[in-house]
Amino acid sequence: MPGGERIIDVSMRPAYLSLDTERLRIRIEDEPDSFVPLAETAVVVLGHARVTCSGAALAGVMRHGGSVVVCDDGHSPVGMMLPLGANALQTQRIRFQLDAGLPLRKRLWKGIVQDKIRAQAHTLELHIGEDAGLRAIAARVQSGDRQNAESTAAQRYWPRLFGDPMFRRRREASDQNRLLNYGYAVVRAAVGRAICAAGLHASVALHHRHRENAWALADDLIEPYRTLVDDEVAEIVGSFGGDVALDSRIKRRLIGVLHERIWGGSSENRTALDWIGRTATSLVAAFAGEADRVFYPEGLHRAPPRH
Repeated sequence: MPGGERIIDVSMRPAYLSLDTERLRIRIEDEPDSFVPLAETAVVVLGHARVTCSGAALAGVMRHGGSVVVCDDGHSPVGMMLPLGANALQTQRIRFQLDAGLPLRKRLWKGIVQDKIRAQAHTLELHIGEDAGLRAIAARVQSGDRQNAESTAAQRYWPRLFGDPMFRRRREASDQNRLLNYGYAVVRAAVGRAICAAGLHASVALHHRHRENAWALADDLIEPYRTLVDDEVAEIVGSFGGDVALDSRIKRRLIGVLHERIWGGSSENRTALDWIGRTATSLVAAFAGEADRVFYPEGLHRAPPRH
């Protein structure tokens, strides 16, 4: 996975992005130009209607393995660009990916759903002190999740997380769903970037299927990581309410999720970006017959601060 870990959010004011000798140059009126080395850039979020980018700047971000998220006038993500040539072994790995049979894909999807529901259970334990039966649901997930345990868990999870029996996950809603949309888009871009870096094809999925979804595999692998955003949004809503403005302060908190240090079991903890890279490479191993499941850090919860 590329080494860059900086998320650049250009959403609050008109700006012009250009290339300056392996640096991303950001020009905002009445402010000094800022420069970010391309090698340090993980994700660029373009969230203002009057942000323009040179082709050279976009190509430079892609060349260094970064991704770009584009938002509409309401700051909702509407598109994503990812690098194509991030791994020298891409052809061989895509062949493994295409050859993966249905039983393998169903088995891997079962593990992803289990890890997602367990992460949701842990998030509820942090916020309300109990898991609402989600761990028991995770234990009953079948191959391919043919009984749709993911949906059953969601019906218990969302109303309890926000203390609102009427809350539903709806992309177009004007409540805290706006915050979830933004946070998920940033994490999805990081997952897509890791997929490309691992030499896999983002449109060839384990479970998600839609002819218009070019990043279906990212939508598979992101699932357990969504709870990192859920946790942050629950804290924001607890402090400011569901109608809080999606301003620069809130965006910084949601982007910061990717830099949180996450427990991976035992005493090991890394940033979420690091773990996402490991998740993508574990899928390569599964396709090659070298692993039984996709790797996710145990519990997907933040590491306590060091004293």
